[in-house]
Amino acid sequence: MATKTPAIAGKIWFRAGVAGMASYLDAAAIVSTGTALVLFKGPLGLTPMTIGLLSSLLTISIAVGSIVGGTLGDRFGRRRVFTATMILLVIGAAVMATASSEQLLYLGVVLLGLAAGADLPVSLALIAEIAPQGARGKLVAFSQVFWYLGLIAAQTMGLFVGGLGETGARLLYAHIVLMAVIVLLFRLRIPESRQWITARDDLKAHTGVTGKAPAAFRQLFKKPLFSSLIALTLFYSTFNIAANTKGQFGIYMYVTVAGTNVQTASAISLALLFVSIAFAILFIRLVDGPHRIRLFILGILFAALQFAIPATLGVTVWTLAFGYAFGTIGLAFAFEGILKVWTQESFPTLLRSTAQGTIVAVARVIAAVAALFAPGLLAVSPNALLAALSGLVIIAGGFGLWVSRLPKAGLAEADDPVVDEAAYSTPRK
Repeated sequence: MATKTPAIAGKIWFRAGVAGMASYLDAAAIVSTGTALVLFKGPLGLTPMTIGLLSSLLTISIAVGSIVGGTLGDRFGRRRVFTATMILLVIGAAVMATASSEQLLYLGVVLLGLAAGADLPVSLALIAEIAPQGARGKLVAFSQVFWYLGLIAAQTMGLFVGGLGETGARLLYAHIVLMAVIVLLFRLRIPESRQWITARDDLKAHTGVTGKAPAAFRQLFKKPLFSSLIALTLFYSTFNIAANTKGQFGIYMYVTVAGTNVQTASAISLALLFVSIAFAILFIRLVDGPHRIRLFILGILFAALQFAIPATLGVTVWTLAFGYAFGTIGLAFAFEGILKVWTQESFPTLLRSTAQGTIVAVARVIAAVAALFAPGLLAVSPNALLAALSGLVIIAGGFGLWVSRLPKAGLAEADDPVVDEAAYSTPRK
C-alpha cells in the first residue's frame, strides 16, 4: 500500500464531490422522512401502523434500488444512470412535498427510496474510477463526509421546522428537491467514466458483446469474487444491525430508558455529528496510507465500546453520550467509509456497482428486520441488547479482517486498467 498519495486535481475533487452528494441526499431522505411522517400524521390522518409501513417501504425501496441501480450502472454506464436517478429523486421528493393524501405518500416514498438506493452504488463507482492511482481510498472516503452533512442538514432543519406541522414536513422535502436539482445540473457537466468505457470496449473486443456486461450478477457468484461478496456482505450486515439500531432508537433510549427529553437527546446527537465529520476527514487523510488495518481495528474497538459502556455502567444520559462519543471514532474508521473503499477495490469495473448495490441491499433488509425486535428487547433489558450490539460489532470486525486479506480485483485494474473482464474469476494481484 502506498505511503504517500498523489496530488489530486481540483476538477477531480469537484467531480467526486458532485458524485458524493448521493450520500448527502440518501441521509437527508431517510432522516427527513422519519421527521416528516410524524408531522403528516394529523393533517393526513396517518395511523401508527401507516407510519411504520411507510418507513419500512422506504427501506425496502432503497434496497431494491441499490440492486437495480448498481446493475444498470455496470451495464449502461455511470453517467446515464446517476443522471436518471437524480431526476427520479427530484420527482419522488416533489411528490412527498406536495402530497395531499396517504396514497401519494406511498408513491413518493417508493420513488424516493428507489432513486436514493440506485444512485449510491453508481456514484461511488464513478468516484473510484476517476481517482488517480494511489488515491482511490481518499476520494471514495470523501463521500462519507457528505453523508454526515446530509444528516446534519436534515436534523438542523427538523429543529427549525418541527413546530410548523404539515408545512414543516413539506419544507423538509423542498430542501431535498432543491439540492437534487442543483446536483443534477452539476452532474450534466461530468463525463462518463473512462475506466468504464475502457472496460466495456475491452469486453466487446474479447466477447463481441456490444455495450453490456453479460450476466453481471451471476459473475459475482464465481470465485474469487464470491468470497469478497460474502465477506463484505457479512461485515456490513452485522455491523449495520448495531449502527441502524443506534440510529433508529438512539433518541428512544435517551428518552424512554435514560429519562431525558427529546431536545437534550437531539442536541447531543447533533453535536456528535460534527465530531464525526472531523474524524471522517482524518480518515480521508489516512485511508491510503500504511496504517489502514490498524485504524480499522481501533475503530472496531471504539465502536464496540459505544455499546459496552452503557451496557456495563447502566443506561444513563452520560453513559450513552460517552459511549456514542467513542462510536463517532469507530464509525469513521471501521464502518461505511471503509466498506465503500473495500468494495471499490474488490471488484472489477463492470461488476463494481452491481456488487456495491447487492451488499447494501442485503444489509438494509437485515437491519430492517432486526429493527422489528429492538423495541421489545429494549423494554425487557436494554443492557442485554446493548451488550449484544457490542458483540455484533466485534464479530463484524472479524469479517472485516477477512475482507482485508482477500484479492483485490479493482486494485489490479488501477495498475492496468485494460483488464480482461471476461475472465472475472482471475483478478490479478
